[in-house]
Parts: sequence; C-alpha cells; structure tokens
Amino acid sequence: MRRFRFGAVIRQAESGRAWAEKARRLEGAGFDVLLVPDHLTGDRFAPIAALTAAACATGRLRVGTLVFANDFRHPAVLAKEAATLDVLSGGRLEVGIGTGWMAADYAGAGLRLEPPGVRVERLGEALTVLKGLWGDGPFSFDGRHYRVTGLDQRPKPVQRPRPPLVIGAGGARMLRLAAREADVVNLALRVLPDGSGPDVRDGGPAALENRLAVVKEAAGDRYPRLELGTSVMAVGELKADESWSAARTAPLEGTPQLLLGTRQDIADQLRHWRDEHDLSYFVLHHERDLPAFEPVAEELAGT
Repeated sequence: MRRFRFGAVIRQAESGRAWAEKARRLEGAGFDVLLVPDHLTGDRFAPIAALTAAACATGRLRVGTLVFANDFRHPAVLAKEAATLDVLSGGRLEVGIGTGWMAADYAGAGLRLEPPGVRVERLGEALTVLKGLWGDGPFSFDGRHYRVTGLDQRPKPVQRPRPPLVIGAGGARMLRLAAREADVVNLALRVLPDGSGPDVRDGGPAALENRLAVVKEAAGDRYPRLELGTSVMAVGELKADESWSAARTAPLEGTPQLLLGTRQDIADQLRHWRDEHDLSYFVLHHERDLPAFEPVAEELAGT
C-alpha cells in the first residue's frame, strides 16, 4: 500500500516573516512538501531563494519545485544550486523539473520556444547531466544540447545518490521520459504545443487512466518504486454563482484534480485513486484551497 503524501504550491508572501509563517503552517497541518513554480512572469517568488527561506523556517517540511523550467538554466548551474540547497536544508530537497512551456515566459524574456520534441530531448540530456554531476568524481557528457567536460562540482547533495527527481508530465513523450528517469511523476493535462495553456480536451478520468497506463508500461520493472501523483486544482463545494467554475473545472470532473464535496467525500476519493490507481502524492495547486484541504491532509498524511 502506497503512503499518502501531500504538497502545496505557495507562490509568494508580503515579507520574509509571512513566508516563514506559511511554511510553518503547512508543516503543522501534515503537509509533506512546500512547492514553488518556476515562471518568469506573474507574481511569484524565484524558486531557489524561496525554498531556502522555507527550509530555514521549518524542521521537517520538504521543499521543492513544481517545476523548474529546464530551458531557463544550464543543468550544471541547476545541479550546483540544488546540491547547495540540499545541504542547507539537511537533505529535504525534491527537484521537480519539466521542459518549460509557458509562451509568455519565453516571449517576455526573448527566448525561443522550441517545438515540444526538441524541448523533451533537451530535458532528457539535462537529466543525465544532473545525475552525473550529483555523483562522485568528475563528469563528462557530449550531447546535442549540452557538453560538460571533467566537471566535479561540490558540494554534493546530502541525499544519496541524489535528491528525488519529480517530473511533471502530460503528453506521451514526457510520460515515457518520466517513467524511465524520475522518482516521482506528477500527472497533468497535456500542454498545447504553442505554450498557451493546457489542452482541455485531454481531461477526464479516461485520459488520466491512460496516462497512468503509459507510465506503467514505460517504467517496467521500476514501476513499484515510482511515486505517482497529480495536482488538485479545486477543493470543496463549488457555488452556483462561481461563473468561472464550469469552464475551468469541467475537464477535471471525475478525477482527483477536482475534489468536491465534504471532507469525508474528498478523503474517500483520494483513497479510491490511491487504492485502485496507485496515485498517492497530491499537490494542492491554489493556496486559496488550504482551509478546505488542511483537514483532509491532517487525516490522511502518512497513512
């Protein structure tokens, strides 16, 4: 039986003290991980500094990203930053990583948004570089996108052989890559190739079960060691006057990405998806849903 874990995405706070209080609130409510996104646009903290502050304010809470955009950093730079953060947090880092996808980030920074296949291939090479640089001794790599020659970075991560790798994935290529390389797979809707947002046609329980099947087949013998999760986009009772709710939540109906009903209803839904489909790591996507979700996390955390 897989153990429940819960994470929450926290994007910003008005001060360092307020940020620390948010981290301690999660820790006290039974959450396992505080996560930050990685975008160049919008009102969001930058990941490394925010995670360091959260780790320093807590003693048990793990910290991580959902997810680093690979295109924003050379993997050698990310490997060094992540290893340092793992040391400073006492081995509490989880490295979430994806290709990068949001068109507005690329346009605003003058970066080229390559086709999905190129970005997935580049991420695959980056994962090899990250794992190599977190290992013992010098590392070299000669790929299409990255070249590293005899680089021996220090410090090494506290967690050995390395911090857990979390890959967010929706499309088939990303799902297969995550199944082969990740420790944790966060299942999401497929993103549109132009980076404008998720493909809402890819929602619903059948699509989620198909993604799970792709992961299981691609993972092979390593499937029992994989942790599978998804992001919870809305929690509680949606009110009839919430005009945004139908359009935004319809693609998620019938999945654990939309948890409606009472506390017991939600707990039962999560148990179903854990017991029947092996999903055990649930990430609250919006801080506004914390009051509704905290009692569920307190009840199920670690069970």
